[in-house]
Amino acid sequence: MSDFLAILNFSFSVTGPIFVLLGLGILLRRTGMLTDGFIDGGSRLVFTIALPTLLFVSIAGTRISESASAGMIAYGLGATLALYLVLEWVAQFIVRPERDRGVVVQGAFRSNFGTIGLAYCANAYGDAGLAAASLYVGLVTILVNILGVITLSRSLHRSQGIGRIVRGIATNPLIIGILLALPFSALDIRLPALALRSAQYIADMTLPLALLCTGASLDFRSLRSEMVSTALAALGKLLLVPVALTLGAAALGFRGMELGILMLMASSPSAAAGYVMVRAMGGNATLAANIIALTTLGSLLTTSAGVMLLRSGGLI
Repeated sequence: MSDFLAILNFSFSVTGPIFVLLGLGILLRRTGMLTDGFIDGGSRLVFTIALPTLLFVSIAGTRISESASAGMIAYGLGATLALYLVLEWVAQFIVRPERDRGVVVQGAFRSNFGTIGLAYCANAYGDAGLAAASLYVGLVTILVNILGVITLSRSLHRSQGIGRIVRGIATNPLIIGILLALPFSALDIRLPALALRSAQYIADMTLPLALLCTGASLDFRSLRSEMVSTALAALGKLLLVPVALTLGAAALGFRGMELGILMLMASSPSAAAGYVMVRAMGGNATLAANIIALTTLGSLLTTSAGVMLLRSGGLI
């Protein structure tokens, strides 16, 4: 009984704080304390400054050889690509209309790595987990951005061009933050105390502010429409992708923190950035918003269950 309670406590220590901050964001939005202006400004602040700073501090302060496993990153990239191809193949048979296929596929494979994924890893493994997950986030983010453009372009019959894709990746603040941190990590360069403390202040506000804005931006009323396609994407995001990726990792011998990070990243909800991309490309933005709302709520439950199963099996 005590072992079960310990497993249960660990599981909810990972997802519980996320639930509290998302719920607080919803509550503050309904009471009027968080306005549309605050949410828009806060979200931009997180994406352009706070989250890149968090990734920079996490990577720069740790040797690459100690912070991330090349095998874990390679597997994450390969599994993400393989799952994307499977989802693309399946979507052509079950998703109607055709123009919604890219929205469903992206909603199923593209995780909210930078906000909820990192928060899961930080809650589960502390600074070590955050450092190990940071480089993983950066490299997988590049891949999912490319795949997101491809799947939406295919379903909408729009050509984006390789130059635009490369430009979008090169100007992504998260990727810039990671690239700037790599020399500091590789060469073991230490920042001056003033710069490090200032950067840490900015980094520390990232996850709380991001989660508050995420919760405040959720609109569950929109779930009344597009339910079939929303459910298909949620099924892929909450069950198919995390289960397949985690089972594959376990079969290849990943254990402990590495397996935990892979599972937590895969089981995080659909990325809010996906909505921005869908809207910019003229896709079904309502469907994209529905997928984000449903998977954000469902991820708290499925991630808790996944952590409990892996913990009880002694795998993490």
